[in-house]
Amino acid sequence: MASVRVAVRVRPLSQREKDLSAKVIIHVNGHKTSVLNTKETGEPFGERGKSFSYDFSYDSMNSTSPNFVTQEKIFKDLGTDVLQAAFEGYNACVFAYGQTGSGKSYTMMGNAGDYGLIPRICEGLFHHISGVLQRDKASFHMEVSYFEIYNERVRDLLPSTETQGCELRVREHPKDGAYVEALSKHHVQSYTEVGQLMHEGNRRRATASTGMNHVSSRSHAIFTIRFIKAMFDAELPCETVSKVHLVDLAGSERADATQATGIRLKEGANINRSLVTLGIVISTLADLSIGGGIKRKQNFVPYRDSALTWLLKDSLGGNSKTIMIATISPADVNYSETLNTLRYASRAKNILNKPTVNEDSNVKIIRELQAEIARLKALLSAGNQSPSSQMVSFEQPLGSSVEERLHQDEARVQELTKQWASRWKEIHNILREDTVALRKEGIGVVLDSQMPYLICIDEDLLSTGVVLYHLKEGKTSAGTGGTEPEQDIVLHGEALQREHCVFENQRGAVTLVPLPGARCAINGVEVTQPYLLTQGVNIQLGKATMFHFNHPQEAAQLREKRKSGLFVSSDSTAFSVDTFSHFRKNRVSATALRDRLTRSPV
Repeated sequence: MASVRVAVRVRPLSQREKDLSAKVIIHVNGHKTSVLNTKETGEPFGERGKSFSYDFSYDSMNSTSPNFVTQEKIFKDLGTDVLQAAFEGYNACVFAYGQTGSGKSYTMMGNAGDYGLIPRICEGLFHHISGVLQRDKASFHMEVSYFEIYNERVRDLLPSTETQGCELRVREHPKDGAYVEALSKHHVQSYTEVGQLMHEGNRRRATASTGMNHVSSRSHAIFTIRFIKAMFDAELPCETVSKVHLVDLAGSERADATQATGIRLKEGANINRSLVTLGIVISTLADLSIGGGIKRKQNFVPYRDSALTWLLKDSLGGNSKTIMIATISPADVNYSETLNTLRYASRAKNILNKPTVNEDSNVKIIRELQAEIARLKALLSAGNQSPSSQMVSFEQPLGSSVEERLHQDEARVQELTKQWASRWKEIHNILREDTVALRKEGIGVVLDSQMPYLICIDEDLLSTGVVLYHLKEGKTSAGTGGTEPEQDIVLHGEALQREHCVFENQRGAVTLVPLPGARCAINGVEVTQPYLLTQGVNIQLGKATMFHFNHPQEAAQLREKRKSGLFVSSDSTAFSVDTFSHFRKNRVSATALRDRLTRSPV
């Protein structure tokens, strides 16, 4: 069991509050935050003030004050705990809660000159990875996703072409809990890649100007990191999977203060609705943690009343180490909102979570088998030391059955460990290259590459794999092989030569060079001279060996031109009906294929 850790941060007075001649009513002393009600002037201070104690109380009102708390200080207090949880295999969550304009986005995201928790945590993960790699032989895999809840609808902030502009559904997995269906997941290998994705997502996030905040977040944004760590610990495989939710909530607001109308008013109503549900969930969970058994049965937690609370179900009362950051205004004009935020934060302290280490199921089996092996060895050792052990071995098959079971368990552990190690080694060797990255889009897996490459379009109906050939700087030879040196791309098919062609990559420009007598075609047009390849062309070698050429850098430039309306697909890169008909003429007929399979020995 672990309670939710709560921190409160007080921002400086805003320009709007200064124009209203607002007074500071917040006082921070150690872990205690006090708020003063200036309207009750006749009462003594003890009656007018209310004090709350939290795990952390941060005074960020005056940058010249010696007690001023910076972004770095908050990261050291809270962010390092998230890093530790991720590396130990625990789920973690950090969410910022407070009224609109209270500094939630600044605390979570920061700005270009002063980064917030989310960028610092991502940078810290890669910094720790580099340190662990120098000490231990470990492998890491990290993927991120970013989405927002706008008007109770989930939208991917890093969408693919299929999901762009689409509303995504929230589903419930019996083991993994709530998740967003078809949400894109992006494999990242450096903080630079994370920063680019974060910038792209923030650009898509819904924001607008209101009477209280000129850049008001109109949606709840959730940045999720899936972190996998694999290594050998005392000759035993160890693999943990951590899920880190970093949540920037939209702020609660009053229509009269924000002067919202029309669309802004509808957005505010949906934001308040989800935050009210979050407050009910927090209060109910606090009651469950404090109350007895009868009260536990009577209380129902309404997670599904809002998409936000449904997706944060594990983070509130579930399998997660959770931190809540309550951001407040120091001005007296926001007294009621500040007091409500402090009360919710105080209630959240009582929530008890049940964090557990998330380890791979096969690794768990291996560890349990090792424990069973140790127990069986101890049993055999005790039997051999007994004076009557020799008589027992003749009268009962105990020793032989224990030894047999011991050998079976050891063999199974060895096999499972070998499978686990080979799986990780293969994945690590592929993803270790800077040119390759895996990301998940819905139920699909996308393999991204920064280098020009060929995708084989296999004629064999029984082929089930996808083959990708990188065209690295310099020359890449292609042919049927049997030469010295061996061909880089070994081809199979009719009308192919042992040395068929060469792909030359000179500073990103890839040229196909047909060798004498070799049959080569680009988009159905035969070529005999060197040909500069462009993004999306289809290459035919011999009679029916097909490749699709991709140039990621060129494709990125063309996408930017298409956005500005300057790019129109040309005939040279289009895969037309006539081209397809030409390829069909060269395909092996179904009858010939059946005859070939019939003649082939099984």
